[in-house]
Amino acid sequence: MSTSAEARGVSRGHLPGDLAMWFFILAELSVFAILILAFAVTQALKPQMFGESRQLLNTSTGLAMTLSLLTAGLFAALAQEQIRYSRPRHGAIFLLAALLAASVYVVLKLTEYRHLLGAGLGMEHNTFFTLYWILTGFHFLHVLLGMFILGWLAERCRRGLHNASNRSGFESGVLYWHMVDLIWVVLFPLVYVLN
Repeated sequence: MSTSAEARGVSRGHLPGDLAMWFFILAELSVFAILILAFAVTQALKPQMFGESRQLLNTSTGLAMTLSLLTAGLFAALAQEQIRYSRPRHGAIFLLAALLAASVYVVLKLTEYRHLLGAGLGMEHNTFFTLYWILTGFHFLHVLLGMFILGWLAERCRRGLHNASNRSGFESGVLYWHMVDLIWVVLFPLVYVLN
């Protein structure tokens, strides 16, 4: 093992976070996989409706939401690196930056939801929008939970409760956020781009 790895408290074969969080993430990914499969199959059955409905979404907004979530994920990863070096206050700063980036997603998504509802494109409009609201709404709830977790971790870092030897809970929270990012990276092209 290298000296820099030892300084960070990283051991070979170390799985970050708690095993329970990995099982939880696997369960969540399974639910999303079923919803994504339902969307893809329905699109194959009704390509014209999905193509026409997709034109009613703003791809630029979807891209901006993607960038905000990925930026939040980057800041969360940088925070985790600070914890590996036992610098919890620096970790808290990066987590606050992650929350700020994630807030951009929340504002954009709520604005998009309001616009769609104002245009009469709710869940009952057609099959595309039924699946759109289910998929993106379920993901939106995960983003809100992820932001709560990041905020809680930032407060614990501010109080110096996470460091290189006590980081499992921290890593679990960051893993959850990365799951949220990963799901959106799949949802964005599926819902906004692919025909």
